[in-house]
Amino acid sequence: MNRPAYRIDETKAFLPVGIAVLTVSDTRTSETDKSGDTLAARIEEAGHRLIARAIVRDEIEAIRAQALAWTSDPAIDVVITTGGTGFTGRDVTVDALLPLFEKVMDGFSAIFHRVSFDKIGVTTIQSRATAGTINATFVFALPGSPGACKDGWDEILKPQLDYRHLPSNLVDLMPRLNEHRAKSGE
Repeated sequence: MNRPAYRIDETKAFLPVGIAVLTVSDTRTSETDKSGDTLAARIEEAGHRLIARAIVRDEIEAIRAQALAWTSDPAIDVVITTGGTGFTGRDVTVDALLPLFEKVMDGFSAIFHRVSFDKIGVTTIQSRATAGTINATFVFALPGSPGACKDGWDEILKPQLDYRHLPSNLVDLMPRLNEHRAKSGE
């Protein structure tokens, strides 16, 4: 399947964004967090700022607390989680984040599954990868495998977090994510 080329506007300067990476796992440590390492390396390689990184257990309140803290930090433009997007009893990342989302980014899940299908076939249905905004900050929930993190970053997030990406990108939207608050007087 041919995908549209990743096109950038060379006349624009690259704008780094602040990104936090949250690994959700009962078993990972800083020494064994391959998915978090994968994302951190790619974020820095792309020229963005890795503002924070943490590991929390597969517990709804722990995930929510970290997501809310980071999305309240003006230095953080994007939060990427890895892990907890499956269907087992301990996979609760999506359950923790969905009620916090101001807006759900349905297209992220659709494109993630399309990319994933090309690599792992119908096994992609075992993921509940999702995205949305919390406190006017983009939040992406990726599966816990390094391969899924590579696919999510390389195929979707890297181009969409590049201000120069054509025809448009998420960085263009960031200044306007708070519009609903200005109208409601928050």
